[in-house]
Amino acid sequence: MIQTRFTDTFGIEHPIVQGGMQNVGIAELVSAVANAGALGFLTALTQPSPEALTAEIARTRSMTDKPFGVNLTILPTLKPVPYEEYAQAIAESGVKIVETAGNNPQPFLPGFQAAGIKVIHKCTSVRHAIKAESIGCDAVSIDGFECAGHPGEDDIPGLILIPCAADQISVPMIASGGFGDARGLVAALALGADGMNMGTRFMATREAPIHDNIKQQLVDASERDTALIFRTLRNTARVFKNQIAEEVRTIEARGGATIDDIKHLVAGERGRIALKAGKTNGGVWSAGMVAGLIHDVPTCQELVTRIMTEAETLIDHRLTAMRKEPALPVRRSVRIQ
Repeated sequence: MIQTRFTDTFGIEHPIVQGGMQNVGIAELVSAVANAGALGFLTALTQPSPEALTAEIARTRSMTDKPFGVNLTILPTLKPVPYEEYAQAIAESGVKIVETAGNNPQPFLPGFQAAGIKVIHKCTSVRHAIKAESIGCDAVSIDGFECAGHPGEDDIPGLILIPCAADQISVPMIASGGFGDARGLVAALALGADGMNMGTRFMATREAPIHDNIKQQLVDASERDTALIFRTLRNTARVFKNQIAEEVRTIEARGGATIDDIKHLVAGERGRIALKAGKTNGGVWSAGMVAGLIHDVPTCQELVTRIMTEAETLIDHRLTAMRKEPALPVRRSVRIQ
């Protein structure tokens, strides 16, 4: 087994996280991830109301007895979101792990902490990670430029961002952006992280609640098949490169574009329908550069087991064989401090 500060802190078997994903993070996927020994997150804002989120948490709990959490992403939206009510629903549900993302989560921390909830804040820069630790977050997820969704505006890839963050924070940290297999996990641990987060890779699993057309699109994709939109609005998002994404980029390239010029193309409901109906060009949907490493659609259990088995093999054999002096005895259990 590979155990880290992250697995110890959050009571999970493997240092793998399925982070929040709009329109994807629901009970079927999250419970499958949890049952595989990793940490899955429901996406709060996928649910249309705080009451619906409470029901989804209960539904997930009926499908697994393993730890899982809820993601609350605090970002500008086309429609106002009652964030305080969602946070209250989470606190009252009995969930003990929350992933926050987007804006500063500090206003929500007292309520979460009073409910005994541990908070992981998703950051796209070292300065944000330092801030998250200073306000009392229990862990951070550091997102490199390769990630799906919102990579921030600094454009720093994980190979630099992860060790820079590891040098300056003391709470457990997971690496996100570009991770999808055992090589990524071992690299993340070597760079100073305590585990890895995968989003796009979990979209291409049998339990992911999206159409098979979307999953096949990810299998067929290369590392070049994503696009950055909202660059001119300073709210960059990495999405799958399809006709709609290219249309958004064309409008932005003309100069002076506002959200009103593109909102009909990027509306969340349009993306939700595209994922559900398998209309690959029906809307914008998030995907990371890791698509280039996706070659199949396994179950979550198969994926997690494969990653952990191959990671131990990499550590115990390939890396050990590179040592010039006599190798230490191979141990089947590795604890990363």
